Amino acid sequence: MLTENTNNPILLVEDNPIDLDLTLRAFAAKKLSNPIQVARDGEEALQYIERWEKGEAKPVVILLDLNMPKVSGLEVLRIIKSRPDFKSIPIVILTTSSESSDLQSAYQLGANSYIVKPVDFGKFIEVANHIDLYWRVINKPV
Repeated sequence: MLTENTNNPILLVEDNPIDLDLTLRAFAAKKLSNPIQVARDGEEALQYIERWEKGEAKPVVILLDLNMPKVSGLEVLRIIKSRPDFKSIPIVILTTSSESSDLQSAYQLGANSYIVKPVDFGKFIEVANHIDLYWRVINKPV
């Protein structure tokens, strides 16, 4: 697969071990060349800010679950998008929530996309393909 942004990682923020495994398997099936970094809760996701400030490569995209312990996905979104150096990082909400209040809050806080996780692995592969195609190939980052 042709990709433009193959050196920068994809940051996956997911606390559910089953959803984490499903997502990693879907990306492995797509043979992504980007490294996948995993944060297992919102607090761990926010620790990446310090790493980026110290020069570590910023992710090409952040895939962010909403319902997490310690710090919610909406709070992680708010904090990252409030930082001038990081607000251009695309953040895709990847969640089981189809609540309109979550959708509205996510977009108001600066989410670039909102995807409700499919339960079926085949459909999840399709989602992974769309994420790969759009955020790594078609989209042109700053």
